[in-house]
Amino acid sequence: MTDLAADPGVQTVDPSPQAQLDLRLEQHRSELTGYAYRMLGSAFEAEDAVQETLLRAWRGFDRFEGRSALRSWLYRIATNVCLDMLKGRERRARPMDLGPARSASLANLGEPLTESTWIEPMPDGRVLPESADPAEAAVLRETVQLAFMAVLQHLPPRQRAVLILREVLQWRASEVADLLDTTVASVNSALQRARATLAEQRPEQSGPLRTGDRSGLDDSDEALLASYLDAFERYDIEALVLLLRADATLSMPPYGLWMQGPVEIGRWMLGPGAECLGSRLIPTRANSSPAFGQYRASGPNGEHEPWALQVLEIVDGRITAINAFLDTAHLFPLFGLPARLEPDSV
Repeated sequence: MTDLAADPGVQTVDPSPQAQLDLRLEQHRSELTGYAYRMLGSAFEAEDAVQETLLRAWRGFDRFEGRSALRSWLYRIATNVCLDMLKGRERRARPMDLGPARSASLANLGEPLTESTWIEPMPDGRVLPESADPAEAAVLRETVQLAFMAVLQHLPPRQRAVLILREVLQWRASEVADLLDTTVASVNSALQRARATLAEQRPEQSGPLRTGDRSGLDDSDEALLASYLDAFERYDIEALVLLLRADATLSMPPYGLWMQGPVEIGRWMLGPGAECLGSRLIPTRANSSPAFGQYRASGPNGEHEPWALQVLEIVDGRITAINAFLDTAHLFPLFGLPARLEPDSV
């Protein structure tokens, strides 16, 4: 390979100051997206918040003058953007937060609820760094999982920011106090209240955030997912329900309906859900969990159209939740999933 820098016949051009600034800001996009996503519970709002953060930083960089680290300054802007976006908002939720489970024999989907009701799934690649300390990476992975995202929504916005900055991102109390223009005592008090809410919502969680999360799938998990994919594509519901824990749930945002237990889930799939017969699944990753883009058969020639983004939750070698997000028009492009499957692609 030719060394262009050493070749006197080749002129190299340094990036302009604006281009250099763009590169510096873009280096923080992934971690800022993860922070905004935990704050807002919405993949699309998180991306809007980060875009606004970087725009404000670009416009105001002349006033920054290096008075603090660039990263800290960006988090200050991102926090203010998120807090502004959360003003007057209801907390986002999962169907399980809004009412009791229904019997499959009596249930119907009902009317869809608005997008702002739900915690939305997020592609792993947008919020999780590829390289990180193993302990740090485990915390980052656990704290984007759907169950933890639901807990975060119970916290008032400033407490949510304190918990994320202190326990997820491992900022010092003095750094958080400076970012929020408050005192260390106020930060510590907010953190104590946030931890109490966390423990109330997740009894297994107490004190500083600890995680036994292992996001990398082991051989048994991989076998479980292979069995699920095979059973679903064959629509062998008897085999599929054997993969579920006794307390497993099935939910389908934007609808509030949800069911619990292998028996009810199986009844639904053989009843109203029977139109999923002949589906194909494309593996992906969401919220540090295995996921599938589900395509339902749509024509006589083998075409398949998007139907749901399935995000699975696995505990102790069994599937404990099937979260089927039906807003494929927005979610499939976000996850890079095909707009349709042609006959020769399945």
